Amino acid sequence: MMVQANDEKVREASEIKKRIYSFRNAFRGIWTVFRFEKNFRIQFIIFLLVIAAGIVLDISVVGWIAVIIVSGLVFASECFNTAVEYLGDAITEGEDINIKKAKDVAAAGVLISAIISVITGFIVFLPAVLRFLGLRV
Repeated sequence: MMVQANDEKVREASEIKKRIYSFRNAFRGIWTVFRFEKNFRIQFIIFLLVIAAGIVLDISVVGWIAVIIVSGLVFASECFNTAVEYLGDAITEGEDINIKKAKDVAAAGVLISAIISVITGFIVFLPAVLRFLGLRV
């Protein structure tokens, strides 16, 4: 019985180490995209400005939820796009029509998520701006 309990503890410790290691990899990925991708840094600055505007304009809880969701969508899309670019560049140095299509589609995903976030921003912030200016909503 004691051996089984020790084996179980060893397995649990190993699983915890695997989870910690996977988080370390994920954070390394965030640092990589932040460090090497200018668009990600621009999007992050815009995100900080949106957060500041949300605080100043006192947007609703539902507005905050929408802002956080679409911001996360943009960041995740940029990460996926960057991953496709890295993989494509690793596979071939020359022109490959399928890799080009994959990169274009991944970039389209970022564009779509950015457009959706801008539309969401107008929906959330326009009433707040009008209230801030003392105009009737």
